[in-house]
Amino acid sequence: MGIAETYTRGRRFAVTRPGSILLAIVGFILLFDLAGQLTSGQITFSSVGSLIWDGLMRGLVIGLAGIGLSMTYSILNFANFAHGDYITAGAFSGWATTYLIAGLGRADVGALLLVGAGGSVFGGTLGINVTGTPFAIIAGIIVAGIAAVGLTLAVDKIAFKPIRDESGIALLITSVGVAFALRYLMQFVFGPSVRGTTSQPASLSLYFIDGVVRVNTHDAALIIIGGALMLGVHLLLQRTKLGKAMRAMSDNEDLARVTGIPTEQVVRSVWVIGGGLTGIAGYMFILWKGTLGFNDGWLLLLLIFAAVILGGIGSIYGAITGGLVIGLTASVSVIWIPSTFARATAFIMMIVILLVKPSGIFSGRSTA
Repeated sequence: MGIAETYTRGRRFAVTRPGSILLAIVGFILLFDLAGQLTSGQITFSSVGSLIWDGLMRGLVIGLAGIGLSMTYSILNFANFAHGDYITAGAFSGWATTYLIAGLGRADVGALLLVGAGGSVFGGTLGINVTGTPFAIIAGIIVAGIAAVGLTLAVDKIAFKPIRDESGIALLITSVGVAFALRYLMQFVFGPSVRGTTSQPASLSLYFIDGVVRVNTHDAALIIIGGALMLGVHLLLQRTKLGKAMRAMSDNEDLARVTGIPTEQVVRSVWVIGGGLTGIAGYMFILWKGTLGFNDGWLLLLLIFAAVILGGIGSIYGAITGGLVIGLTASVSVIWIPSTFARATAFIMMIVILLVKPSGIFSGRSTA
């Protein structure tokens, strides 16, 4: 390849893909600045490692919750704004179960069920953590998934199914109304206060050049459970008849119906799988961060939407990848900006990547 041809190709790339050039320049500047901070001692390697680990954990939760949202959009073709409140409902149901099992006989039942002002018992006083109360944690995870499934099926039957044949806008607006109704119903039942949910978990110190990166048992539980569920979804979509039916319906619902695929059963399965993953993601999110409030799912929803859009709408793998990118960006960005703006940088990253790949990282892949 001659110099002239190389120049021509480079010029064509700069004209057709200016976003890629901008992304590369910004990335180089940030890496150069990071190298300067590490060299001068303004920040340590272990601090960077801790931020990366925190971002991976955050991204895993976002990706896990994003799978259900992506499946819903892929099959039903609407953005479900009630998804965040499914997360919160699963979290409250699961943690009420965990509190009840861990604290039975040690506190008032109403307080253990987190109901209203009576729900003032803190998980730390009950010694709740993965190693101290494993049965209570496992039961909470199961109940969180089941409760979210029941809620999604009920909402679909009451609110979404009657208007499923209408435009996506009608479904979207309905989902916004459902979201507000669920959120303030949970505030009424469980109260507006934020509760501490766990005691200090056991941790392992990983030595990292100039310090340590702490990995606790709640991080490990999130990785194991989140990874297992994501692998399960992959095998379901690729190795089962239901997975093939989901992919076929995602590509062309009318053709899927003509070929004999039970579309109503597929829709129900989407709600069950998506709801279960969402409820468990909500429980694991609270286990990881250690506090529970009625607004948690709503605050997480915007990041989930960003992850799904970034990964490619309708792509399961895109939701997972987008979640990791969003989580890492939000955590690592505090190296350069105040932490109050960390969430904003996640959306800026989404916009920048979409300038390079407008259809998302996994564009062109639906459902899987």
